[in-house]
Amino acid sequence: MKILICNDGSEQAERAMKIGAAIAAGCNAEVTLLGIIESPGRAAALLESLQRGQSLLEDKNIHAELITKSGKPIQEIVRRTEEAHYDLVVIGAVLKAARGLFWMSSKSYRIIKEIEPPVLLVAGACVSIKRVLICSGGRHYIDNAVRLAGEIARGVGAQVVLLHVMPEAPAIYAPLRRMHETAATLLESPSELGRNLRSSREMLEAPGVPTELHLRRGSVLAEILEEIRTGGYDLVVTGSALHHSLRTYVLGDISREIVNRAGCSVLVVRPAEGRVTDK
Repeated sequence: MKILICNDGSEQAERAMKIGAAIAAGCNAEVTLLGIIESPGRAAALLESLQRGQSLLEDKNIHAELITKSGKPIQEIVRRTEEAHYDLVVIGAVLKAARGLFWMSSKSYRIIKEIEPPVLLVAGACVSIKRVLICSGGRHYIDNAVRLAGEIARGVGAQVVLLHVMPEAPAIYAPLRRMHETAATLLESPSELGRNLRSSREMLEAPGVPTELHLRRGSVLAEILEEIRTGGYDLVVTGSALHHSLRTYVLGDISREIVNRAGCSVLVVRPAEGRVTDK
């Protein structure tokens, strides 16, 4: 695995470096520390932060390539990911309060949209990953996210919950559906959904990642947010969509809301085979 950890000298970038270093150590990854100086007055603080990052990685027996650039962060991150291949890009993301909710900065959205690799948005105060939630639509487009999340979880010793939200059945059938459909019965089902969820679970358990399947019923977004609120997760994993008309990556409505409202770090991964999806 090759990881690009981006740093602009901010407090949140320091947290991103700590999480990126933990992932790199667990996954035996190659690391590039990219420092971006937006204004001359920030240069000294940024260099000190990058040196702390290097020391942190060296303590974990990881040599990091150190690159500094002057300019706009988004442009420099895009340029670097075009110049070299990375399996993961880690950035510090600032959550801004807006009418009682949290909203990710526009810089974070642009980075997700404009670069090819998966993006880990490190938000909140947590600097470790012990519990991971993967939001699954029950189809193979989430396979890329499952593989990467599994590799990260194995490396840092985290537990994974695979979440699938079932649409609520019409009222007349609801009691019957609730009676017969549980996580266990769904995993044993020969249906396409059952097969795909089994495949995702096996993909996670094969390298030894403790995995649970959680089923919820109702509005997809509302149930995902409730699971995040009550589950004590350090990382939420979701997908992005490929906008074929523009050939650029964008966030669908559900993924955008997850990024905005999770309140913790979020990993956004491209769908397998570039399929368009909302999650």
